[in-house]
Amino acid sequence: MHRRRRTAFLLSAALVTAAPLLTACGNDAHPGAAAVVGGDRITVSQLENRVNEVRSAQRAATTGEAQYEQAIAKSGGLTRDTLHGMVLDRVLHQAAQDAGVTVTRKEVQSFRGELEKQAGDAKALEVAWLQQYGVAPERLDDNLRVQIEAQKLAAALGTDTSQPAFWEALSKASKKMDVDLNPRYGDWDVEKSSRVDAKLPWLREVTASGSKETA
Repeated sequence: MHRRRRTAFLLSAALVTAAPLLTACGNDAHPGAAAVVGGDRITVSQLENRVNEVRSAQRAATTGEAQYEQAIAKSGGLTRDTLHGMVLDRVLHQAAQDAGVTVTRKEVQSFRGELEKQAGDAKALEVAWLQQYGVAPERLDDNLRVQIEAQKLAAALGTDTSQPAFWEALSKASKKMDVDLNPRYGDWDVEKSSRVDAKLPWLREVTASGSKETA
């Protein structure tokens, strides 16, 4: 459990340690898209829906406005983190496919059952994943599939998720899928398979003068 939970954190928080390596990629050819991955659009609407799922779950899991505001404060970068996860999930899946790795529903349910026992019950697991990783309850199975996929990919490569060989496989998948982020959300670092903040003066000005992010 400990290693797999560390993997969940690793995959969701890789952007925190990444250093900017790419120039900003334009998104004019993809209006309404937060990102384009492998030719498929992740729309701004889809991203906002994911963020709203987490915010709704946080409100349901907290008592009173003050506690809810604390939960928001702890996840202030939720929109960008969520997009990072949505892109990385697709990149990881591509890398897994390239390595011949698949994950069955039975494996996901077995893993979930194991985690529920360790957490205490199903609700406790949902709350833990929400608080620690910003995963809404309705997305828990999807996230667990990603964790299993990452572990199986690492095993197929003869390594683990903390080693360069694993991230090199994701880097190859990133290049193959030609990830293109809307500059509003940063850049995609192909070498690290991670979102990084864009170094754009106009973006800083908009952020400073516009409404602050609450999602």
